[in-house]
Amino acid sequence: MYISRGKRFRSTASSLSLNMSLQEKFDAAVEIIQKLPKTGPVSTTNEQKLTFYSLFKQATIGDVNTDRPGIFSIIERKKWDSWKELEGTSQDDAKQRYIKALNDMFDKIAEELDVAAWLEQIDPVIKTNLALIGK
Repeated sequence: MYISRGKRFRSTASSLSLNMSLQEKFDAAVEIIQKLPKTGPVSTTNEQKLTFYSLFKQATIGDVNTDRPGIFSIIERKKWDSWKELEGTSQDDAKQRYIKALNDMFDKIAEELDVAAWLEQIDPVIKTNLALIGK
């Protein structure tokens, strides 16, 4: 829930989050990350992108199942290493951590930005899905 100009912002969809499965909440969180604008006041850092990538891979595939990329594939190697660090983490735990990372990211953003006003200017799916995951 975000407060804008003294008013609380909460979609009616947020009450639905109590009845949603972990998979449904995870899917909503993934869609938020995919739909975030590439530029503007709300964007992910490279470190956040790496975190979301590795948690997504662990949540959807499980432990690393490929060979480590070669030394000249710097970005792919960083992604693989980040995913490898999650080895042994259950897929459900990775989903929960993905959702928590997204919630934490928006909590930090809310310290500096009127999130409710920003949400009115972007893809409505982001606003709806934030409510679905309890924001």
